[in-house]
Amino acid sequence: MRTGHHISNLCVLLVAVTGSLVLAQNAHDEPQSFSERARAFLEGMQNPTTIPSGPAAVEQGAKVYAVQCASCHGPAGEGAKGPTLAQPVLPRAQNDAELYKVIREGINGTEMPRSRLERSEVGVVAAYVKSLGSKPAEVVSGDPRRGAELYATKGQCFTCHAVGAMGGAFGPDLSDVGRKRSAAYLRRSLIEPNADIPQSYNAFRGDVSFPQNFLYVRAVTRDGASIDGVRVNEDTFSIQIREATGKVHSLFKSELKQLHKDHGKSPMPSYRDAFTAGELDDLVAYMVSLREGPKK
Repeated sequence: MRTGHHISNLCVLLVAVTGSLVLAQNAHDEPQSFSERARAFLEGMQNPTTIPSGPAAVEQGAKVYAVQCASCHGPAGEGAKGPTLAQPVLPRAQNDAELYKVIREGINGTEMPRSRLERSEVGVVAAYVKSLGSKPAEVVSGDPRRGAELYATKGQCFTCHAVGAMGGAFGPDLSDVGRKRSAAYLRRSLIEPNADIPQSYNAFRGDVSFPQNFLYVRAVTRDGASIDGVRVNEDTFSIQIREATGKVHSLFKSELKQLHKDHGKSPMPSYRDAFTAGELDDLVAYMVSLREGPKK
């Protein structure tokens, strides 16, 4: 009995010692294991897995795209208020890693948000977007040369918009608008200027810590001066406004009596009645031709 009792005590002691060693080992390994997992996660974010290929991945990506992306980029990537994706090389995503990162992380200062998709969904959406680059270039009716003349003369668009180094800075730069927007979007912008104005990213976040998109503002200073124009920049304490003449005002908000922001509105007039249908075709054809900057 005593021998059995000693053996039993020895077994308990061995179990306790072994358990302690295991716990100690686990306690020692856990930080290292966590560190390795964290490192692997960060590396995976910076160097995502290869974008899947093949018809199945593209088909699956098309379904996710239709729900998550089509409202901004068009059902077939033709562009809407978001840039055209149906082009061989995307300006902000010129390789697989950049494309994956843009879809997953979004683009600060734009309406392109950080994705809430699973990593596998990001991959198949990227596969679908890549497939859009093989589509033929958009064909439009109209004469771009006549459109260029209308742009400069009847439309006088250069007073507000720049193409290359020529033109004003009051409205958005149009130097490569043909690469960013579809013909249908451009036509709609001419006849319905308020239809698809990109909203400021900070309007969705409720702060002004990010760059802003086009926004028309009206400010009244405490001494009664009124300043209308396009917001150039804004932070918590100040705002910079560019008038149609090109003059830029830098104002402290504490000096303002009123500051009105026309979200979703454009100072650009409608050209629905100013141009004939054929002239609109020509003007749109000219803007579609602006893909790599102005032709020399």
